[in-house]
Amino acid sequence: MISMIMVLNQKGEIMISRQYRDDVSRVAADSFRIQVIAAKEASSQPPIKRIENCSFLYTRHLNMYFVALTKSNVNPALVFEYLFQKIRVLKAYLGEEFDESSMRNNMTLIYELMDETMDFGYPQNCAVDVLRLYINLGNVKPQDEPEPEQLTKQITGAIDWRREGIRYKKNEVYIDVLESVNLLISSTGSILRSEVTGRVQMNTKLTGMPECKFGLNDKLVIEKESAGNRKKPGVEIDDCTFHRCVRLGKFDADRTITFIPPDGEFELMRYRVNDNVNLPFRLIPAVQEEGQTKCTINLKVIANFSEKLFATHVVIKVPVPKNTSKSKIKNSFGRAKYEPEQNAIVWRIKRFPGKAECMLTVDLELVRTVRPKAWVRPPINVEFQVPMFTASGVHVRFLRVYDKSGYHTNRWVRYITKAGGYQVRI
Repeated sequence: MISMIMVLNQKGEIMISRQYRDDVSRVAADSFRIQVIAAKEASSQPPIKRIENCSFLYTRHLNMYFVALTKSNVNPALVFEYLFQKIRVLKAYLGEEFDESSMRNNMTLIYELMDETMDFGYPQNCAVDVLRLYINLGNVKPQDEPEPEQLTKQITGAIDWRREGIRYKKNEVYIDVLESVNLLISSTGSILRSEVTGRVQMNTKLTGMPECKFGLNDKLVIEKESAGNRKKPGVEIDDCTFHRCVRLGKFDADRTITFIPPDGEFELMRYRVNDNVNLPFRLIPAVQEEGQTKCTINLKVIANFSEKLFATHVVIKVPVPKNTSKSKIKNSFGRAKYEPEQNAIVWRIKRFPGKAECMLTVDLELVRTVRPKAWVRPPINVEFQVPMFTASGVHVRFLRVYDKSGYHTNRWVRYITKAGGYQVRI
């Protein structure tokens, strides 16, 4: 497995290193510094380098390189996951933007974390909540110091993401379904690419060690439950990835999402939907070039979601030729203005009602160039946010909480759809 972990600065100097096996040495760092950092290959080459029968797998945080060395045939995904988890743990202890100076000021803490998160080259416990129970900065002690027996269960038990003895006066679960719509439409109006990537974010405030059962309108589950009865068709969900608290065996068997949740905020799952995407906005552009000195752009925007909803922070960037000198803009609502640094008309609408239509008309005056070049016509870019709307059609069917005491749980669900790469060619 992993023989050594190093953290290097942008000069290639070793800030911290921890050797777990004796088949590599610190001398190997010189080879990495010369062939990767000094050669400036880190940004242009794959993050795996083979030097002198030693594999270097690395990732970057700010100006620091986190490097794993090994001479064995390891699983690269496992090594990179450990490096990412290592950075996540350090962010929890040192802050989101920890730098070289904060690393040097907390050497003892970092070496403790390196020893606890890996043993003889095998990744161990990387759960921040559990690490904080017995590794802290020295000046802050946990409010409820755990008993040694309980601490041992936390470290070695199967459920290391949640400790026992949690109590709340009100038991609540907050669920956020966050989606990002990616769209590319050709100049003729045909859809070249449309997909939705989503994630389910949860914030649990539950007493004890409850077991939760979570259900979406998954097509396979609904078809199985309906068994011939006519019900609303489900959504075909692809590429599901889950938090490690989810029991994957049950999901593979009957597509049920069962888990004992961590306390507080966590990401339950990610998914992707390619079929039957409900596009929030429809754009109809028309461009007319009159010789080399004039150009007219008309854009019609239609909101496809319900009139009960509205979009916020809508920004539509309509590209214009680089040799634009003057612009005359007419728009039905919102504010639109020509921004030369972006070579675009930027149209901002704070609140866009559902089923509404709006028009933008732009008359451009262009400067005549010595060597005329055809306008490349970049695509129109759209940014937006639509609360309580899902472009994929995914919605939460149920969340059941099972606990020995049988307490009542309040559940809150929120949907938010944002623009990913939402582009329309003109």
